[in-house]
Amino acid sequence: MDARLGMDVFEAIQKRKSVRSYDSREVPRETLEKLLEAARLSPSARNLQPWHFIVVTDPQRRKALSRGVFARFLSKVPVVIVACGDQKMSPDWYVVDVALAGENMVLAATAEGLSTCWVGSFDEAKVKEQLKIPERLRVVALLAVGYGKEKVSVGRKIINFVRRRKTLDEIVSWEEYGRSS
Repeated sequence: MDARLGMDVFEAIQKRKSVRSYDSREVPRETLEKLLEAARLSPSARNLQPWHFIVVTDPQRRKALSRGVFARFLSKVPVVIVACGDQKMSPDWYVVDVALAGENMVLAATAEGLSTCWVGSFDEAKVKEQLKIPERLRVVALLAVGYGKEKVSVGRKIINFVRRRKTLDEIVSWEEYGRSS
């Protein structure tokens, strides 16, 4: 275990979950910078690093970002990181590259004791207008970041039971499709 991160990577992967309820504590800037550094160090096609991240802490801007059908909770999250990709720099790979960088942030946040939720429910044109994002950049995701509240509803328990994680046998083939070990 790396003392600087607080847990090893596999532990962070196991503990990570999508959280939609946060308390009002601010996330320290130095912690946010660690998450952004984790994104900066992500791999990208041809090492183009076609990403740009906008850290949104202003309550009115967060409220404006919460207009997506599944994004209402963003108005109550202390931080939303808007993950953008440069489609001119890397037209074929910017989405994958930004997703890799975003997952690095998610795992770093988990290691730092924070909760996150990857949000794809947004109107890109409105987000770009609200945050003055240039035309060449595409909004790939909104990442909620903060200190999660433990709030497990009966409905959530049922969904987690019905939508359990698949086993390795269900998702892995060896050497060719459909071939088990």
